[in-house]
Amino acid sequence: MEHLEQFRQDTREWLEANCPEDMRQPMRSDEDQCWGGRSWVFKSEGQQLWLERMAAKGWTAPRWPSEYGGGGLSGDEAKILGEEMSRIGARRPLSSFGLGMLGPALLLYATEEQKQQYIPDIINGKIRWCQGYSEPNAGSDLASLRTKADDMGDHYLINGSKVWTSYADKADWIFCLVRTDFDCPKHEGISFLLFDMASEGVSTKPIKLISGTSPFCETFFDDVKVPKGQLVGTLNKGWEIAKYLLTHERTMIGGFGLAGGGVKGMGQMAAAKRGTKDGRLRDASLRAEASSFEIDEMAFGLTIERITDETKAGQGTGASSSILKMYGTELNKLRQELYMAIGSTDALNFDTDSKGALVRNWLRSKANSIEGGTTEVQLNIIAKRILGLPA
Repeated sequence: MEHLEQFRQDTREWLEANCPEDMRQPMRSDEDQCWGGRSWVFKSEGQQLWLERMAAKGWTAPRWPSEYGGGGLSGDEAKILGEEMSRIGARRPLSSFGLGMLGPALLLYATEEQKQQYIPDIINGKIRWCQGYSEPNAGSDLASLRTKADDMGDHYLINGSKVWTSYADKADWIFCLVRTDFDCPKHEGISFLLFDMASEGVSTKPIKLISGTSPFCETFFDDVKVPKGQLVGTLNKGWEIAKYLLTHERTMIGGFGLAGGGVKGMGQMAAAKRGTKDGRLRDASLRAEASSFEIDEMAFGLTIERITDETKAGQGTGASSSILKMYGTELNKLRQELYMAIGSTDALNFDTDSKGALVRNWLRSKANSIEGGTTEVQLNIIAKRILGLPA
């Protein structure tokens, strides 16, 4: 305990000295996040400094092994880091599919050479990744995917397409599921490849949503050459990696249910927008809804902590990720509904950047219950694998 108390004190002092002031301010929109990558343009000097300083300590991935550039922290130390960041309202230094999805899979399945090649760049925000999973005829039934990789000797030749590929038009590399054997059951014959989005034959087409903007794209592969050294795991056994990665994706999406660093609590926001001069919220109904939401958010945060502790103890996330994904999705949708209620008629302004984000985020949140596996799929998993209910 003495060690942890000293770690907390040292961490608090370091954060106070190194977190730029603008990285302690609430994010106005998703565009305030730092995604990193080859073409990333930092929004401010503070954003760049914050990433560089946190990455240098490995604290963009605090629990990853230090030999790959991670923080090498214990579970208790990582928890303290999170608490101290929350205390000062510090933003996450890096938002990354590499951190949230690909990295854990590489740590488990990649060769040592692949780990040394890819993981440090993920931690330092040098490469921005996208996920090549869903296809026009393979969404929830992902194992029906048809994008193929033909063995050409020293490389694979990729042909096919993906859809709902988040930020494909901005990503540097893709982690992609491809079919390498068509003469076997559909869950077999799938392989897991990594390749550069700048490769000849890769093209993307953004998909516009009702919110007016969208991270989603269609992605096309026309005779794309991928070196065989970029196969992760065993040929034709990529479904195992895909399932493992999906648990991390669902946990990541479930995290949308929590506001994150630099975001005001619901009660604070409601009082600031609709309160009296003394800070009291006049609308009793809205006051009750905001309080109820904050209780649900706190309970969800504690549930995430419990499942995280169980995972760190070697129990694995497994089907619990479906609980986090399903509930986090519903909580984020409720958050956006309440933001709209707090904003009242001002929230309906679709065109002005400063206010239009409210209605755009509300519309965007509707997709949370589809992406990463629909709510119906998650409920089926929970019923079967957690509750043990009959089919």
